[in-house]
Amino acid sequence: MIPKYLVAVALLICTAGSVSAQSVKAGIDAWQRSDYSAAVAIWRPLAEKGDADAEFNLGQAYRLGRGVPTNLAAAKTWFERAGSQGHVDAQTTLGLLLFQSGDQTEGLKWLKQAAEQGEPRALLVYGTALVNGDGVTQDPIRGYAYVSRAAAQGLEPAKQTLAQLDKLMPLEDRKKAIVLARAKANAAPPPSSAPEKPATKPDQVAKAKPAPKPIESAPAKPEKPVIKQAVAEAPTPAKGDWRIQLGAFSQKGSAESLYAKLSGKSVLARRRAYYVPVGSITRLQVGPFESKAAAASACKALGQACFAVAAK
Repeated sequence: MIPKYLVAVALLICTAGSVSAQSVKAGIDAWQRSDYSAAVAIWRPLAEKGDADAEFNLGQAYRLGRGVPTNLAAAKTWFERAGSQGHVDAQTTLGLLLFQSGDQTEGLKWLKQAAEQGEPRALLVYGTALVNGDGVTQDPIRGYAYVSRAAAQGLEPAKQTLAQLDKLMPLEDRKKAIVLARAKANAAPPPSSAPEKPATKPDQVAKAKPAPKPIESAPAKPEKPVIKQAVAEAPTPAKGDWRIQLGAFSQKGSAESLYAKLSGKSVLARRRAYYVPVGSITRLQVGPFESKAAAASACKALGQACFAVAAK
């Protein structure tokens, strides 16, 4: 016969898990009502106790500046705590933040962990780095395998990258990569956090763990893309022979991400993005501007490192 005190302990453990899940969900419900302060107040004590979902959600609040002041350092700290527990969304979000802010080496470390769990965005970025040898030892076959796994999950940029690789890599190498991709997919552990749809941006909060049945409420819906808003507000395009160059990226997705972040700025109204391929690099340029002086002035007003270039 099982001693009663052991039964009591087991019930206590089960109850504690259920309360944690309900509390995380309560924060999600508050977030969806746009009551961000209440969501943060719910998640913070859970995060401080080591709940990975709460840690990730609190990091998102700091990253987006909702319920708390925007603080990327705090966001990265909470993502790191959740990511260290294997939280795939935290690993991916932290990796992308670091990668896009210039800390490519550290970002790729986190993206590799998320890629090993099968996260499509991480598979694409880390796979592209392997193909190009950017921040990691070059391994085109393994890189192709990672990108193909991301494409198989429906990630559109991965499909486009895979199509480019199909033109560049020998058939025998691609066959080897497919075999490796299948082996990796079969060996991948189940994700430690609720999976997102491939095209979803990492602006969502984690779903609560189901207890005792699956919670049907979805994370907060992503905001409308800033690009679409800018186009709608500016039916008349600008004219000129000058652009501003905002950076050069090893993958087009990073350039698109930066433009999406900046395109709502008034100084870029009536302008559009140009993604200029140079070898394996994609240059992000925005324009047109009527003169070099106007382009330089836009750089200054934008508050982003950039410089004027003549449109070719």
